[in-house]
Amino acid sequence: MARRLENDGWLFGVTLTLCLLGAVMIYSASAVTAEHQYGRSYIFLLRQAAWLVIGLFGMFALMRTDYRKLREPAVVYTVVCLVLLMLVGTFFLDKSHATHRWIKLGPVNIQPSELAKLAVILYLAWFLDLKRRGKAQMEFSKEDFLQSILPAAGPILICVILILLQPDLGTSIEVALIAGAILYVAGMSWKWIAISAAAAMPVLYLLITQVSYRQARLMAFLDPTSDPQGAGFQLLQSLIAVGSGGFTGVGLMESKQKLFYLPEAHTDFIYAVICEELGFVGAMTVVALFAVYGWRGMRAAFSAPDGFGRLLALGITAMVLSQALINFAVVLGMVPTKGIPLPFISYGGSSLLVMLLATGVLLNISQQATEA
Repeated sequence: MARRLENDGWLFGVTLTLCLLGAVMIYSASAVTAEHQYGRSYIFLLRQAAWLVIGLFGMFALMRTDYRKLREPAVVYTVVCLVLLMLVGTFFLDKSHATHRWIKLGPVNIQPSELAKLAVILYLAWFLDLKRRGKAQMEFSKEDFLQSILPAAGPILICVILILLQPDLGTSIEVALIAGAILYVAGMSWKWIAISAAAAMPVLYLLITQVSYRQARLMAFLDPTSDPQGAGFQLLQSLIAVGSGGFTGVGLMESKQKLFYLPEAHTDFIYAVICEELGFVGAMTVVALFAVYGWRGMRAAFSAPDGFGRLLALGITAMVLSQALINFAVVLGMVPTKGIPLPFISYGGSSLLVMLLATGVLLNISQQATEA
């Protein structure tokens, strides 16, 4: 008799909890702004709810689809090519906020760079599982470089470069981090990782120092009070919000910083509003929810029945956790300000959709997993 597949209740529950918390906090953080801009305080909540419904349908569909079907070359190549075409297509469309990051289809905005994260995970999981069967580690050799590392890194570098040209430095770094995590777990030698990091540092330095607004953000990170009304404004307002919350917060809907002080209060800096309204208790609850997600994701990865499932689960878990950690660090002033949304919570349809679709795949892997 076939083993009965069971869903991971912890992973499913924590995902829904994060989504519901996000909906509540989006309304709290955006109601005043939405009323001022559109005359309807709930407009951002309705838009997010629409994406949430679409994402949940996708999550349930993928949760019931054997993840091994994603291993078919036709699926992998189709996904990668579509994402690359979308990334290129953004440059032929009108700019939005002085960048080429979105594809507008009527009232719907799609951000291909978010979809690129999932495409990178799928491609690397498929390619590395295909190439590395029976080989424990990618050694520091010319053969490994030509046969494994270069073909694996090539499409990833194309994605990173296209995202950099939009320009979107934060997302490109995140894609590189996700790829690095998968390559390392797949058996890439630490020597290749060291070479890659050494080669990336001068490029990163030039990307920051040769672009005025990025350099201003770096200077504001080092000393936000040096430009309190300019580059340091957003970080200072975020820190004020975090500090104002105390242990239990000022109360839901009672944030002062969201009243046109804190820019992007319902998107990239929604965690600052959580800290202000729900205090240390609410902030640590969010951290705990992501910790549970990471625990169940790693459990699914380690108990996956094959290498493809293991790399796929690890990549998805790395994507969610790395994005959450970067967002926390930005809001708390631990790294320079960058537009990285908080998974499941920040306002943004593309991000929410990708996270829910990825979680659907992760839930299916956990169903197929052997006993841990």
